[in-house]
Amino acid sequence: MSGPPVVSVIMAAYNGADLLPATLATLQKQTFTDFEVIVVDDCSQDETREMLRAWPDPRVRMIALDQNGGPVRARNRAFAEARGRYVAGLDQDDLCLPDRFARQIAYLDAHPETVLLASATEVLEGARLLPSPHVAHTTPALLRWLIRIENPFVWSSVMVRMDAARRLNPFTRPDILYAEDFDLYHRMAALGEIARIDTPLLAYRRHAGGASQRYEDRMLASARQVLAGAYTPLLGEQAEPAAALVVEHLMHGQPVPDRATLAALGNYLVRLQEAFLAERPWRAADIRLVRWATARRWADVSRRSLRAGTLSLGDALAVRPPHLGLGHAGLEELLWARLIGRARRARQRYTFAA
Repeated sequence: MSGPPVVSVIMAAYNGADLLPATLATLQKQTFTDFEVIVVDDCSQDETREMLRAWPDPRVRMIALDQNGGPVRARNRAFAEARGRYVAGLDQDDLCLPDRFARQIAYLDAHPETVLLASATEVLEGARLLPSPHVAHTTPALLRWLIRIENPFVWSSVMVRMDAARRLNPFTRPDILYAEDFDLYHRMAALGEIARIDTPLLAYRRHAGGASQRYEDRMLASARQVLAGAYTPLLGEQAEPAAALVVEHLMHGQPVPDRATLAALGNYLVRLQEAFLAERPWRAADIRLVRWATARRWADVSRRSLRAGTLSLGDALAVRPPHLGLGHAGLEELLWARLIGRARRARQRYTFAA
């Protein structure tokens, strides 16, 4: 290549010799070919370095670190070496579809106000390809709301505009380990628009060796730190307890332990949503999407809690925060969840008795 590439793919690698070849092979199949791949090996103990040195594609460049510093520092080193107009995130075990780069570049070229663009993803678990748990249809407004209550993106599907990302120092923060991508989305959203192509362009590999499975507690703690920072201008001293509830019951999917916790979560959601909707003159369609998405998540919390037996039907029906769209599950859904919860408790009692 005579000049800088259009896209720089940045990757932190550690003991990736088994899965990394399949990931790199999907890059060789990209329909858009003007890219570089910067892989920073973080002192792997397997054959990762040998595999990368022997890789036949000259667009792939390895940087071998002398000391293990963790994935955030390795990714930041890759970013510092990147020369592209756009930077694509990719982990060593995920798989890109052939038109990922072409679709994302076309979108970013057509939308100069967008600084971060992700795509929908599918989940590869063993030999099974599963649908993503994320919302299926999005708008930039909905995504800007969702990053305040969950992580709607998969890092390996993200592409950012280099001139915007260079304004961040550092690119990703080492003190937000295992939620540094979530933190990055918040920081990039302050610089411009964020968006997602709702067609799956990536297969996210879910396996026991994945960081999100091995370091879940640290990831959740870091997510609480990110949201507490985002909530502080509005909620002040209540930012940390609000972030703890949102992470535990919306992001982590745990049932609430009692009616008071459900009421507190609802109160925080109402305040956060009202503040968000007052930020801009949003389109009516965007407001409906925000309310619908929030209501769905509220209904999910209610159903999980009924099924777990931590809430009664009366509790779920009594706590109905206003201004959340639907605000709560329908009566039939709540009754069904209550029956499931009773059946599970009865089965547990029978098992213990036996």
